[in-house]
Amino acid sequence: MNSTDILGIRLYNQLLAENRLKEPEEVVSYMGAMQSQASEMAKWGIGNRLEDASHQRVTEALDAGRIIRTHILRPTWHFVSAEDIHWMIPLSTSRLKPVFLSYAKMIGIDEASMPRRSVQVINTLEKQGHLTKQEIDEQLKNEGIEIDERELSIILSQAEIEGIVCNGVAKGIKHTYALLEERVPKTRSFDKEEALATLAYKFFSSHGPATLQDFIWWSGLLITEARSALEMVKEQFVSETLNGREFWMKNDIRIPEKGKDSALLLPPFDEFVVSYKDRSELIEDEHYGKVMTKNGLFSPTVMLNGRIIGSWKKVTKKKMPEVEISFFKKTSQKTERLVQAAIQEYLRFL
Repeated sequence: MNSTDILGIRLYNQLLAENRLKEPEEVVSYMGAMQSQASEMAKWGIGNRLEDASHQRVTEALDAGRIIRTHILRPTWHFVSAEDIHWMIPLSTSRLKPVFLSYAKMIGIDEASMPRRSVQVINTLEKQGHLTKQEIDEQLKNEGIEIDERELSIILSQAEIEGIVCNGVAKGIKHTYALLEERVPKTRSFDKEEALATLAYKFFSSHGPATLQDFIWWSGLLITEARSALEMVKEQFVSETLNGREFWMKNDIRIPEKGKDSALLLPPFDEFVVSYKDRSELIEDEHYGKVMTKNGLFSPTVMLNGRIIGSWKKVTKKKMPEVEISFFKKTSQKTERLVQAAIQEYLRFL
């Protein structure tokens, strides 16, 4: 196995070489979780992996609660399927709560007042869910309760990682908050070992070939937890060592045909890019800073056969969406034709 093989197998396992699933929530469940900072662009991350994809279908799945958007795993936004959300949350809670408490302390918020204020916020959502952060603030002010905007953000994030709050039905391009158990009633419980094994199986099935270090980065788990999780499922996978790194993957390996090139437009923070601790297979060192910054910002990327060859952005001209491409270097006419086809796929999705 070489670097080209790794990328080719990942394209299949990440559903980017072949769209095998029909429903948005099936894609998210198969992937385990999908990072989703820029929510509108992140919908394309689902659509790119879906048969008959459209922005409307992905939005409907989110609004119906079949896909949940919340803070989980690493302390950032992710899409998680409704069927997975309740067993996945406990894997994150104890690790992420101190992160938000530390941030609150850093910006001068009184930690002692936060439990009382959290109850006030949750009571507001119990009375009327599917509120934007601004609407929650207005409801609280109507009751004579003043909460600093930064504190309100931390309270909502903490309520997400505790499994109390999640996204509600969107209001235009604004996301809202609602009570998780009202959106997705809890029907069963996993013990920790079962949850760890399930998370590892989903990750290495959908993201392999991947290393233990990739899984630790992606999941945010402690090293001991991640090792234990892989140990529980590794009989269902095969491994191969390349350049001193041990890669794990399902044994039903598929690689794109030689000479069959493919181009993709990926959104910022796409799983194909963000999920791996070591991204040396994806991009040449000289171009790394053009799409990924040291403080963790990722740009939309143009891919050719799994390698990043440029960046792109959506623009609006005469009230119509268009795509502007910036290649790292001069490309062939064949590559440009492939990228134009990928642009049309994205515009059809919109």
